[in-house]
Amino acid sequence: MGKTRLEAFSDGVLAIIITIMVLELKVPHGAELDDLRPLAPTIVSYLISFVYVAIYWNNHHHMLHLAKRVDGKIMWANSHLLFWLSLIPFTTNWVGEHPQHAWPNALYGINLLCAGLAYTILQVAIIANEGADSAMRRAVGKDWKGRISALGYALAIGMSFVERWVAEGIYVAIALLWLIPDPRLAKVLSASSSDD
Repeated sequence: MGKTRLEAFSDGVLAIIITIMVLELKVPHGAELDDLRPLAPTIVSYLISFVYVAIYWNNHHHMLHLAKRVDGKIMWANSHLLFWLSLIPFTTNWVGEHPQHAWPNALYGINLLCAGLAYTILQVAIIANEGADSAMRRAVGKDWKGRISALGYALAIGMSFVERWVAEGIYVAIALLWLIPDPRLAKVLSASSSDD
C-alpha cells in the first residue's frame, strides 16, 4: 500500500485534534484584559498541547517521508498513535480546568507518555518493514530523545503528586527538547531526497 492515504488520514485527525482543543477555549465573560486572568491556566495548557501536537505532526511527516511503503502493522501502529493523540484535548482541558490538582497533571503526563511510546512503536514498525539498514533506522539511531522523554514523563507523573509545577516544567522541557531540530534526521532526509 502507498503511504499517501495514511498521511492524509493522519493529517486530518491531527487537524481535528487541534480544532477540538481550540473549541475548548472559552471567551471571558467580561471585556477587560483582566478578565483573561482566570483563563490563564487553560490558555497555557492549550499552548503546550498545541506545541506537542505540532511536534508530532512534524515528526510524523518526516518519518513517513522516510518510509517507502506501509503494511498492516504500520497502519495499526499509526492508529495506536492517533488514539493517544486524540486524548490530548481531554487531558488538556482537565489540566486547564484544575491546574492545582495532581490527577489532571498526572493523567496529562500519562497521555504524553503513551503517545511517546506509540510513536516509538510506529518507528519500530517502519524500521521492521524497511529493513535494518534503512534511512529510518539511520535517522532514529539510538533514539536518545525518545528515551529521555519517556523517563521525563515518568518522573513528571510522579512529581504531579509532590510538586505540580516541577511536573509542568518537565512537560515544557521535553517539548523544547523536541523543538530543537535533530541534525541526523535532516541529514538523512536530505540524502533520501537526493536519492529519489
